[in-house]
Amino acid sequence: MQISESEYSLNFFKERDYLRRTCKSCKTPFWSKDKTKEVCSDIPCTDYYFFDIPIKSKPLSVREAREKFISFFQRNGHTPIKPKPVLARWREDLYLTIASIVDFQPHVTSGLVPPPANPLVVSQPAIRLEDIDNVGVTFGRHLTTFEMAAHHAFNYPDKEIYWKEKTVELATRFFTEEMGIPEEELNFKESWWEGGGNAGPCLEVTVGGLELATLVFMQYKKEENGKYSPLSLRIVDTGYGVERLAWVTQKTPTAFHAIYGDLVYKFFKRIGVDYVDETMFKEASRLAGKIDPDNPETIKKHREAVAKEIGEDVKVVDEELTRAARVFQLLDHSKTVALMLGDGLVPSNSGEGYLGRLVMRRAMRVAKLLRSDIRFYELVREQINFWGEDFPQLIKNKDYILDVVENEQNKFEELYSKVPSIASSLSKKGVSTEDLIQIYDSNGVPPDMLSEELKKRGVEIQIPDNFYALVARRHQSAPIKGKEKAKLPTEVVKEVRGLQATEKLYYQDQYQREFEGRVVKVINGKYVVLDRTTFYPEGGGQIGDRGTLYLPEGEVHVIDTQKVGDVIVHILDREVKIQEGTSVKGTIDWESRFRTMRHHTVTHVILASAKKLLGEHVWQAGAEKTPEKGRLDITHHKMLTADQVREIEAMSNHIINDHREVKAIHLSRTEAETKYGDSIYEGGVPNTPTVRLLEIKGWDVEGCGGTHVRNTSEIGGVKIVKAEKIQDGVIRLEYVAGDRVSEYANRLEDSLNRVAKMVDTAPEQLEGRMSRLIEERAKLETALQEYRRMYIKEIVERTEPEKIGDVYLYVFTPIDQEITKDIMKYFTSGKKSIALAILGNRVEIASSADIDLQNVINELRKAGAKGGGKGTFASFSIKESGSVVDIIRKSLK
Repeated sequence: MQISESEYSLNFFKERDYLRRTCKSCKTPFWSKDKTKEVCSDIPCTDYYFFDIPIKSKPLSVREAREKFISFFQRNGHTPIKPKPVLARWREDLYLTIASIVDFQPHVTSGLVPPPANPLVVSQPAIRLEDIDNVGVTFGRHLTTFEMAAHHAFNYPDKEIYWKEKTVELATRFFTEEMGIPEEELNFKESWWEGGGNAGPCLEVTVGGLELATLVFMQYKKEENGKYSPLSLRIVDTGYGVERLAWVTQKTPTAFHAIYGDLVYKFFKRIGVDYVDETMFKEASRLAGKIDPDNPETIKKHREAVAKEIGEDVKVVDEELTRAARVFQLLDHSKTVALMLGDGLVPSNSGEGYLGRLVMRRAMRVAKLLRSDIRFYELVREQINFWGEDFPQLIKNKDYILDVVENEQNKFEELYSKVPSIASSLSKKGVSTEDLIQIYDSNGVPPDMLSEELKKRGVEIQIPDNFYALVARRHQSAPIKGKEKAKLPTEVVKEVRGLQATEKLYYQDQYQREFEGRVVKVINGKYVVLDRTTFYPEGGGQIGDRGTLYLPEGEVHVIDTQKVGDVIVHILDREVKIQEGTSVKGTIDWESRFRTMRHHTVTHVILASAKKLLGEHVWQAGAEKTPEKGRLDITHHKMLTADQVREIEAMSNHIINDHREVKAIHLSRTEAETKYGDSIYEGGVPNTPTVRLLEIKGWDVEGCGGTHVRNTSEIGGVKIVKAEKIQDGVIRLEYVAGDRVSEYANRLEDSLNRVAKMVDTAPEQLEGRMSRLIEERAKLETALQEYRRMYIKEIVERTEPEKIGDVYLYVFTPIDQEITKDIMKYFTSGKKSIALAILGNRVEIASSADIDLQNVINELRKAGAKGGGKGTFASFSIKESGSVVDIIRKSLK
């Protein structure tokens, strides 16, 4: 978008004698009080020279920098708010919280709901994986996890908070008054920002080559056609790097030293590698601004420049800095993993779980490249102890975090056994970047591990320097939950989309069975829209109601209920003719509805039980509620034990028997999130200013639009009938409630009676009878194995081979398949030989390793045999099995 100079020409700059000029290096306009500057104070136009700038602030830790920022903006009229989790579960288009503005997209930024405060200040932990390959290489410019401190103002058409002038003034005051940075060292570089469908001009604040903040003035919406339209809401969206605020005051050799302090030295020691000279570190950091990680040549030149400055051999410098970069990667990745798991991530092969596993496996591979045997959970534990005061969820969920990491390490180590076979399938063809990504997606094998194996086979491959970023980019924006598709013909959807919303009687009284309504629309004689209904439409995992409509011409059955927006469509079992405006009566299938209500309410009970037993990482990954049963998919890193399943069931039945009140409550979105957190969105994220929550007194609160019983006692009881792992990181529970428990018990009883009858005993004596039968079977198996051994010995001893050239041919007739394999193995394990087993019209042929049966196979096919094989085994059916011996003789001559 063409940006006018007026977007940046602020009175603040003019009044404080800032000069606008164009950087001679990057040609970007910037503002500064220093009239002598010819280049902007940003990389790669300059080195990091903030080390040489006198700053009045004392050296600040990350915590102190965060507190100083929040305190300053609080004194200047901003309300501090709690940061969101690093898992963006209030978003359906994004997995990770990548910036503070994500906290407010899309519902606040679109104007749908008000912000929690206005203006506000927050320090939001964020995770970005697009630069994961660059971590450590640039000595702190790139991190996968960082804190974005931000002050936001939301300007409405009828209420202006503040805009550009005040934003720049506040930034300047913070940097000069609080940080003690000379104003002459501040530079405001003109730029443009886009994200989450929004856009606007921005100013990047740099000091001595280090970008400390970005001041975004969000005022446009980016349309699908690429054009921009003005937002009704103009938003001040700022981002200050807390870690960089600490670095600029501490002036440590690298940003990692400023962030992690003594943990840097501890990591080197725990990993078991030598520390790097700090003079080399500081020179490497000062010159790191010239590194473009996407261009390996710039890394090489950086190493050469460092070597020249400190008078050291470039090879030594490269080895030292590469080793340090890997330790820094482990520092960064272990913190990222701790935060992800602390906020509830469960590793898996999809979604947010995929991204978490990617970071863990990259870190584990880095440790191997350092030739370290340290377990990754040991490093993660150090991060938990270091950051526990800043992020209490790390301490609270410590056991879960460490258990997951150790479990993932075991899975990662299992990958090594897969590499040779994967390499074997690739070694005869070229290996593209797409191949490497597909292999990583399918098997989790890091490309450098594959490269090592391929080298043994004489195959060289090229690995992109940004490989992990490419993989992460493919997975970071996929929707967590797919949109529910209307089960209606397209023409029906089009016909009803513009109709007035249907009055939802089932929300007024979920026990109402009958109602009267007026026909609003009839499509194709089978799709009826009424002005009001008590039929619940399919949604949120709950099936649509069935029932009957009573028309002037007679009754008609409703076989399903669907919705399009807020319009409810009744699907009939046959075509009818009825005029719009006609009054009709309707009744729902109450037995079906009530059973569904029980299964829906107990789903909430079970989910809360699982969370309380297993941990807060448990998240609803899917659910279905029908009259027959309920199904709940939950995230968890291990298969549940039988004891855990029974405990979840017992906890749920306790809540059912405890006669807990169940009620729906409506709150504004902001109030609901503030009071209950983002777990209210487990069943989905509604695009409404208010949310409907289901509260089970003292047990659970979750967003839900379904129908429910009034009291847990109405559920009657629940029995979990099945627990299984349906994919990595997801466990499925199936259960029955109410009278369905009795039906389930009856089926089990019938099955028990049938089995008891089969073994000629009474059901109550079945356990003892089965125990005796198992003992008897074991004795029989032992005896059978002894007879088999004796039989094999007999066959072997009496089978005389026929020598054909230098090959020994053994022909025998076994009694079963298992014996056949054992005998063939015996005959072909020594000298050059072929074993022929004749089983009626079927023959099986095996050979020793030094004989290829292809000639035998070809001759058998010529003789009309059906079957095949390759190498040292073949199996055929043939009319005259005795002729096979002649065929083998012929093929060997």
